[in-house]
Amino acid sequence: VQPQWLAQPAFPRMHPDARPRAESFDRNPVHFSMIPGSERLDPADSPPDNAAFSSARPVIMQLDLFFILAAYLLGSLSSAIITCRLMGLPDPRSGGSGNPGATNVLRLGGKKAAALTLLGDSLKGFAPVLAAVLSGRPEWVIAAVGLAAFLGHLYPLFFGFQGGKGVATAFGVYFGLDWRVGALIAVLWVGIAVATRISSLSALVSMGLAPLLVWYFRPQGPLVLMAVVIALLLAWRHRENIQRLLDGEESRIGRQ
Repeated sequence: VQPQWLAQPAFPRMHPDARPRAESFDRNPVHFSMIPGSERLDPADSPPDNAAFSSARPVIMQLDLFFILAAYLLGSLSSAIITCRLMGLPDPRSGGSGNPGATNVLRLGGKKAAALTLLGDSLKGFAPVLAAVLSGRPEWVIAAVGLAAFLGHLYPLFFGFQGGKGVATAFGVYFGLDWRVGALIAVLWVGIAVATRISSLSALVSMGLAPLLVWYFRPQGPLVLMAVVIALLLAWRHRENIQRLLDGEESRIGRQ
């Protein structure tokens, strides 16, 4: 090896369009020769160093945290309580089953109030997740946003942390994540509800199968983990319903 070769870089910097010709070598067997017309990069054209990326990282992290916090605050808006107040109905936390959700509002105020509650609870899960997806946030942020919206419904900041069971909000989360997942969960819920007229059973089965649907359509670890956590929390919030189902005493849709 000639000593002067050791002072030269092993590989020259080239423009992206430059193509090294592997079959032709100069006298230095380490270096490729380039096709005519290619040239070394001018220092002014050098890609930005890691310092520029490092300076942008805090901004990106702040944006991610904003999405997560906004999702929780939006989830904390209880559609059931707001709807009942606007329509002059009893507080769903103290009337009916005591759950601030669409099924209990149906008992207290009828189909119109229940439909407004269902729409509101679904949108507060749907909107932040869809925004995170469309803005190109990474999977772990999308999963955190969905979970934050769901937790906001379960433990709302604005209503003494006394929230609902999260079925409609979880449905909105899944629909915002992937419409196919949301559509299949909706079909499962409606099918079981029509066959049994038991809302809790419909929710437990459809949401229990949600992790499998997410794994099939969006097989990214954080998203599947989000679905598993939502399913477990939803089952925990339905623990009294599960006991009534086992005892054969669970109420049916349309009955007190």
